[in-house]
Formats: sequence, structure tokens, C-alpha cells
Amino acid sequence: MDGINRRTLIAAGAGAFALPRLAHAQAAQQLAIATGTTGGVYYPLGGALANYLSRGIPGMSATVEVTGGSVANLQLLGANRVGMVITQVDAAVDAVRGNDRFRGRPVPARAIAVLYTNRMQVVTVASTGIRTMADLRGKRVSTGAPGSATEVMAFRLIEAAGLDRDKDFRARERLSPAESTNAIKDGKLDAYFFVSGFPTSAITDLGATPGVQLVLIDHDEYVPRIVEKYGPVYFPEVIPAGSYPGQATPNRQMSVANVVAVREDTPAALVTQIVEIMWNNREDWARVHSAARDFKLEGQKTAAAGIPWHPAAQAFWTAQGAQLG
Repeated sequence: MDGINRRTLIAAGAGAFALPRLAHAQAAQQLAIATGTTGGVYYPLGGALANYLSRGIPGMSATVEVTGGSVANLQLLGANRVGMVITQVDAAVDAVRGNDRFRGRPVPARAIAVLYTNRMQVVTVASTGIRTMADLRGKRVSTGAPGSATEVMAFRLIEAAGLDRDKDFRARERLSPAESTNAIKDGKLDAYFFVSGFPTSAITDLGATPGVQLVLIDHDEYVPRIVEKYGPVYFPEVIPAGSYPGQATPNRQMSVANVVAVREDTPAALVTQIVEIMWNNREDWARVHSAARDFKLEGQKTAAAGIPWHPAAQAFWTAQGAQLG
């Protein structure tokens, strides 16, 4: 499957490929959670979630998959090879509708929780002379790992900025954020796109490199054009100055929400257990990565989820007092 490079086993004793369909007997429950690259936010959050579920559900053995990101995750969910995914809303909407990379193969994904905002970060360094999206013309760029929502969102931003992704760059790579940072350090890349929460380790690493001045390219001006074509799943936000080493100014950028999703046929009792454990561990989850601080009751909105709720999750959030809308 495109985008998957290795599996990290979280729960002790997990062996063969984890099956999403959980046995009714508690002694044999296995759950694979598709996350993203190791340089992003999905991976550490998914690893912590696997631990919470393995400890909190008797007989549960939860594992975390390292993947290219949202598109690959949803493809795996559609193929019934994982039981849960973390994904951007834009990719989830495409998957449920059978659009774009999912054309002819809609995925029966259902939201169980809205997590935090993912920020499009267009990353470069001062020595390249790149200050605007237009300055990327003729440069060497990476538009994200294959199978990632970064790639989808990068293509939409490039299009809105009036650039041709196939003709206007000297080279266009498809690297992970960690690979992109290393390529910039080695003088083999000029800029890269990465969608994640912030701070993210790959960009922090680049900003902390001696002799390097980190630059994040503003691009919020293109959000209305993108929304007009692809729908209201994107919105402008600001990454405050100082969020990364050497980041001297605020970064005005485009954001999208993240959700945790399962298949529509996931048993209601299991979904209720999962969401309850996520909610009860939210403070510890925020210590794993600061992005999880935005996992809040007021964030549980139908409009933010983008795709239909799993009925058990909808019932859980309603009981907690969420105004789903």
C-alpha cells in the first residue's frame, strides 16, 4: 500500500498484522491505528492512543502504523486493513464522497472525535531568497510524502497561487518532513510543504540548525480561492512568532481540522469505549504533544468533523454536553 513504510508495535505481545474486525471475546481484540510519518504529530499521538486503549480495554492489543498520512490511512481503512485512522477533514470528505484519489472507491469512514487544527507550513530558509509563494517558481520543492494529505493540500495551494506543479519547479520531490529538512540542510532542496500541528519536530530541527534562518511563507491570501473550488474545509490561521527556533514573524497560513475516524460498521460498544478512553486521557495526551490541547468539548462540531459521525460517538458527545450543531 502506497505510503506505508513500517509498523511500530505499541502493545506488548502484538504479533501478526492487526485486524480491524475485533473478536467479541475480550481476550483476542486487536486494533491497528493508521497515523503518519515519524516527523509529524499523528505518529506520537497515535502511539499514545494505542497505549491508552491497550491499557484501558481488557484484552485489547492496539498497534500504530507509520504511513504517508491521511490519504494512505483512508485507503487502508477502505480496504479494511486498519480499524482506526487519524486524518485531515479534507481527505476524509474526499474519501467518503469517492472523489479525487478515492474516485470509484468511496470509504465508509465515520468520525468519532475532532482533534486539533492542522497548519499548512511552507518551509524554507533565508539563504534561498524565497519570501512569497511566487518565489517558489524555478525552485526545488517537496510537496509531501506520497499518500499524504500534505500532498493534496499542497497541490491545491500551488494551484491557487497560479503555479503549475508539473512545470513551474526546477524539481518536485515527494519527501517526508524529516527527509525534506535533511535535504535543505544538504543544499539539495529549497522549500517544502508540510501540514501538521505545531510545533512539529522536523521544522524545529531545521530552525535549530546552526547557521540557518528559518522562514515560513505566508499564504492565507489564497484561502478564499481554494474554498471556492473545494468547499469550506479550510480556514486562515496564524502560527505565532517564536513557535519555532528563529521564527521571527507570525506565519499567516491555511488550516484544516483533524479527526479520528473508524469504519461505519465498527461495533457501537467498542466506539463508546474508545471515545471515553480518549476523553478521559486528554490531559495526558496533551503532555505527549501540545497539539492535543485543542481536543476540547467545544470542538466537537458536525461542521468541523466534515463527515458523518459514528452514531455511538455522536451519542457520547451529546451526553457530554457538546453542541454538535
